[in-house]
Amino acid sequence: MAAGAGGADGCDEIVACPARRRAAQEAAKRERRRRRGGPLVVVSRLVGELFITVGLVMLLFVTYQLWYTNVLAEREASGAAGSLRQDWDAGGAAAPPVAAFEPGQGFAILYIPKLDVKVPVAEGISKPKVLDRGMVGHYAEGALKTAMPADRSGNFAVAGHRNTHGEPFRFINRLAPGDPIVVETRDAYYTYEMTSILPQTPPTNVSVLKPVPDGSGFTAPGRYITLTTCTPEFTSTYRMIVWGRMVDERPRSSGAPPALEG
Repeated sequence: MAAGAGGADGCDEIVACPARRRAAQEAAKRERRRRRGGPLVVVSRLVGELFITVGLVMLLFVTYQLWYTNVLAEREASGAAGSLRQDWDAGGAAAPPVAAFEPGQGFAILYIPKLDVKVPVAEGISKPKVLDRGMVGHYAEGALKTAMPADRSGNFAVAGHRNTHGEPFRFINRLAPGDPIVVETRDAYYTYEMTSILPQTPPTNVSVLKPVPDGSGFTAPGRYITLTTCTPEFTSTYRMIVWGRMVDERPRSSGAPPALEG
């Protein structure tokens, strides 16, 4: 066969085969680009995938905040309340006096029967040590220090989350005058009756924590309780305040007050 004649692979000339292969490769590349689309299509696909990923992350975060923090906090608060009662029943006489409570230490249980709330009360209003653990915090530091339930006069003031982390005070806006609020300690039950509510006030308004709280309607020293929480819901812009007056005190040995029966 003469040089340059067609071979068994069908090439008419030896130099033609690489050219055909290159042409086929270029054609394949063009087809892949056509399937992928142009640069704008590729970018739009990447942006879309990014939005989907960000959306999934945000959904997981919201689920964690609105649901799972409640699960964790309620579990921890329930355990803390149970431990308190076990300690009291096993020999509360050995428990430290009020002055010995450390920040974050539980010392009481707060009940709001109308709202089906039962939550431990701990010293201080630290978010990581108290509030985010599903507990209610007693204002007990510096200029914000308030009375204890056993004090013969003063304002026992506490703070709690309205949303997430157990949200014990979510529905305190539903309380009405006369509704009972009960505080149980190692030694006694203290029953208060809700008297008034301040729907909204700035966080800087600490006068609501005074021994005779401003805006409460109380005009003379007494034994009061103040519940504080954030408002509107899912924000911390303002504070909602609920006040009550003590109407009954009884030793734990006498049993639970009528407000907790049934």
